[in-house]
Amino acid sequence: MDSYLIQVNGHGDRSPMLDVHLKTNGNSISLGKVKGRKPRWAVRASEMSKKTFNPVRAIVDSMKVEPNPKKAMISLSLGDPTVFGNLPTNDEVTRAMKEALDSGRYNGYAPSVGYQSCREAVAAYYSCPQAPLEAQDVILTSGCSQAIELALAVLANPGQNILVPRPGFSLYKTLALSMGIEVKLYNLLPEKAWEIDLEHLESLVDEKTACLIVNNPSNPCGSVFSKSHLQKILAVASRQCVPILADEIYGDMVFADCKYEPIATLSTNVPILSCGGLAKRWLVPGWRMGWILIHDRRDIFGNEIRDGLLRLSQRILGPCTIVQGALERILHRTPPEFYHNTLSILKSNADLCYAALSAIPGLQPVRPAGAMYLMVEIEMEHFPEFENDVEFTERLISEQSVFCLPATCFEYPNFFRVVITVPEEMILEACSRIQEFCEMHYQGAEGAQDLECDK
Repeated sequence: MDSYLIQVNGHGDRSPMLDVHLKTNGNSISLGKVKGRKPRWAVRASEMSKKTFNPVRAIVDSMKVEPNPKKAMISLSLGDPTVFGNLPTNDEVTRAMKEALDSGRYNGYAPSVGYQSCREAVAAYYSCPQAPLEAQDVILTSGCSQAIELALAVLANPGQNILVPRPGFSLYKTLALSMGIEVKLYNLLPEKAWEIDLEHLESLVDEKTACLIVNNPSNPCGSVFSKSHLQKILAVASRQCVPILADEIYGDMVFADCKYEPIATLSTNVPILSCGGLAKRWLVPGWRMGWILIHDRRDIFGNEIRDGLLRLSQRILGPCTIVQGALERILHRTPPEFYHNTLSILKSNADLCYAALSAIPGLQPVRPAGAMYLMVEIEMEHFPEFENDVEFTERLISEQSVFCLPATCFEYPNFFRVVITVPEEMILEACSRIQEFCEMHYQGAEGAQDLECDK
């Protein structure tokens, strides 16, 4: 029986080459010089992490500005309805969570797509004759943001492109670019209450277009599309054979003089992944419960998209099980008065804010119809000392301690976004300070020209 001995003649740390000899029963066979590995630390961030970029954080974090110490800070920037405590969730919602926790039945793993009973509850809540749903059409996720991430990941490959609204929620671009997916921005029209420029939208479609994102009701615009406009959007998607990712996290959060139409209820042939969750309507964004509703009556997605979503959901093994345990009760026992009261407060704040800002020279707010936001145009020609909306909002902080997000965060310069979930007295105080700020810096046509000449 042969025996083997490997002799390695190295050269210390000075050479990465090793001289290797193989000895078998006393005979030496040279294998020549082979490349060795000199261990060294070389830990680098992944390409995906380098491609992940949040424009809101990048812009806000670069705003090195201190508020006016003589005035209490009023933040109208964060889309979190819980910040000021004036919009608590309903007692039924809280009770449902307590019971789920106390039961001890929801401390383990659930299926990655969610408990069957919870999927059935969501399907029953959203199903209607125009867009029927069953449990198999529901994927539960860790918040609506993960629903959007999974929907993008299952529909688009690196190198493909998606169509995203401008102005629009910045997360779409953040997620897409991190996945190597190109973003094409289609325009919304402020003069038409933020309807989509359909001609521009259709011109962007090419053979690499993987999906169209439709956000209705809109963040940051607070707009709500009419039934006829949604039908026109569907017609474009149908002509171009492009599926829709519908971000409907603000679904049903519309004011009394407006009607919300889930886009899937109007579709006869366009396949749709509708993303929603508890965060906004039930005022619990920190509970991280979202879902994807699969609408595919023509079987265009087929099993492939469903199987893909199942596999993708297994990456983090699903959303919080305790919230799942409370979900059926939250959906079916929250009293209608709770929704009505929330919308009444938002509508009142929106009306107050719109009326106050409309009276300020140099500002042009666009009246919202739902969600939690209002967009305001800055007539920059009347504020020539500011280069753009970022400078305008920076100075608004430093002089008046009012923080509104510059709409550059949403790819739409020379506007700013106001969050209308704050208490009424805070809205009025903020608008009063914005008026004082604008009156201080406003230049009429002649004054603006003189200032330009001085530059």
